[in-house]
Amino acid sequence: MAWKSYFKNLMKYEIMFLKAISERMKKMSSLMNEKASQLALDPERLQRALGLLDQAVADGITPGAEVVVARNGQTLKYACGTAEADTIFDCASLTKVVATLPLVLMLLEEGRLRLDDPVALFLPAFAVNGKSAVTIRHLLTHTSGLISFTDMHSHGWSRDEIIRFVLEQELQHEPGSRVVYSDMGYIVLGHLISELWGEPLDQAADRRLFQPLNMRDTWFRLPAGLPLDRVAPTEQYAGEEGPRQGEVHDENAYALGGISGHAGLFSTAQDLTRYAELWLGEGRCAGGRLLSSSAVRLAVRLQSGEASGGRRGLGWALKGDSLDASGDLLSAHSYGHTGFTGTSLFIDPACGVSVALLTNRVRYGRQTSVVRLRALFHNAIAASITDM
Repeated sequence: MAWKSYFKNLMKYEIMFLKAISERMKKMSSLMNEKASQLALDPERLQRALGLLDQAVADGITPGAEVVVARNGQTLKYACGTAEADTIFDCASLTKVVATLPLVLMLLEEGRLRLDDPVALFLPAFAVNGKSAVTIRHLLTHTSGLISFTDMHSHGWSRDEIIRFVLEQELQHEPGSRVVYSDMGYIVLGHLISELWGEPLDQAADRRLFQPLNMRDTWFRLPAGLPLDRVAPTEQYAGEEGPRQGEVHDENAYALGGISGHAGLFSTAQDLTRYAELWLGEGRCAGGRLLSSSAVRLAVRLQSGEASGGRRGLGWALKGDSLDASGDLLSAHSYGHTGFTGTSLFIDPACGVSVALLTNRVRYGRQTSVVRLRALFHNAIAASITDM
């Protein structure tokens, strides 16, 4: 009759396990409700919003997702699928607004440049092929007339050869006439930053931005010894044994050694939230003032003028831009940016909310998309706000 005793004990342990799970779920629900209250979010609506991420994982849209929603000085973290709290993601084009943009604004504040200065004033090689009238503002707003992107990674070029190739590009259309999202323009800006400060872009970003903001898990190149299981894997390239993990996904950024003004940054949702708080605070952070309020306000106003095809601030996509992923319910004052790997950061100063939503959707291949998921999620978060 030993088997009866065995199954009796097994059932006892199963009941104990289920009770423990139930208690844990109750505790998590209580903590979620408490956090929702601190952020002035409706708990039930918030749960529906977070459920969209669970469903995206279940539907095979992304293997994992992490989000940090911040409001009223409080943050709410949620991770699902293969992601965990503080998973490090390849941010892709979030690099443009999280590293390149603020460094250019700092140069502006220091009196080193003007937005309407010709780029060739600082980089004479850029003037060739009719680009003498292209300004720093044109590069920041994607109105320079430069091509969006091209293959610079399959030729075996050195970093210097790639930079020279970019500087010598011809224009595709008249500067200021059209918004055409361009990696090339931000590669130029990254090079400009390095030239003006006399140090590599990653060092300038770390010293002037990431350290003051206490962004402890944000780098262009991951530090030696960092456990790779903290890093979300991206796409598997032909000829590579497994998916890229800890190496930048963007091919051109990879060819540039992982350091570029257009892509290459790795970060967490929590660190990106620290960065968003700088913008919600109009340049202030816990350590003091890092940007002037005038620079912040300038960057989030329409700067692309009469150019067709988009609504851009300095770096940021504004409400109604062709790459705006804010959804329908965040206010007309919202702004943000996305990254090809599946990342996004959106900020709405009207309701004081920021949403850092990180996925690694390219793990399943480039055909999968989180475009609709972003808008749905932002709608659900906006709908959960109780004090507006």
